Amino acid sequence: MSPGFRARALFLKHEWVRGYTLMTPTLLCMICLMCLPLFMLFSYSFWTQNYLDIDKTFTLANYEAFFQKPIYIALMMKSIRMSLFCTFITLLLAYPMAYFIAFKVTKNKLVWLILITVPFWTSYLLRVFAWKVILGFNGVINSGLISMGIIDEPLQFLLYNPTAVVLTLAHAWAAFAILPIYVSLEKIDRSLLEAATDLGDTPTERFWRITWPLSLPGVIAAGLLVFIPTVGDYVTPRLVGGTTGIMIGNIIQSQFGKANNWPMGAALSVISMMLIALLVVTFIVSTTRARAKSS
Repeated sequence: MSPGFRARALFLKHEWVRGYTLMTPTLLCMICLMCLPLFMLFSYSFWTQNYLDIDKTFTLANYEAFFQKPIYIALMMKSIRMSLFCTFITLLLAYPMAYFIAFKVTKNKLVWLILITVPFWTSYLLRVFAWKVILGFNGVINSGLISMGIIDEPLQFLLYNPTAVVLTLAHAWAAFAILPIYVSLEKIDRSLLEAATDLGDTPTERFWRITWPLSLPGVIAAGLLVFIPTVGDYVTPRLVGGTTGIMIGNIIQSQFGKANNWPMGAALSVISMMLIALLVVTFIVSTTRARAKSS
């Protein structure tokens, strides 16, 4: 029996072989586009920069430098704190909007969902620059307050600080929080709410006993969608953060750019990924256990 005939017989006999064969192009694309860059990133993190050349001798010098220089650890912790605060603010703004669309809007929900995505029809940079115009020294807020006679001089604390970074990031990622929460709220069986009302629950009790617990998967997914990318963001901190609003992403970007130290930038990226992954796994495990105990 020829090898080609055996392969054809194996392909026709086993369903899992046919499945993997059909997935082969996708798996190859995933390996090339996702696994290969990660492998290169890990490889670079164990090398060193020797002026213009890369010394490919295996070393942990970049990781030792991270723990020996307090500025790296301080920036990492600061980035995580800012991202957590940004996630909290985003969820605080997104939940009422998702709740309104899911429970209060009875017609044309698709129109409301499209309106939410309207800001994303423009580029990310333009949205960040829009906030720079709003919060700037001669921006919309300062000009409006001066024209109304509330202040005599422009407020200087609106821009170039961590608060401006958090505000801009919260707006930039709002839709990514609204949509999963909306899906979670939309899936709630309305008969449960009617039964709770018939049993005498007030709207507040009905929300905390039924709506909130059943919408938690969407809230958790939204939180992860906002927290993970905002930790490594470097565009927003650079444009609206100033010297006090920089995050670890700015240091990584400078290592790959002006500093021309790719191995150090790769090591910082690997440490960031591992720390974020550890935090996410810890959060998911703790929330899963908490939900299992409560149920």
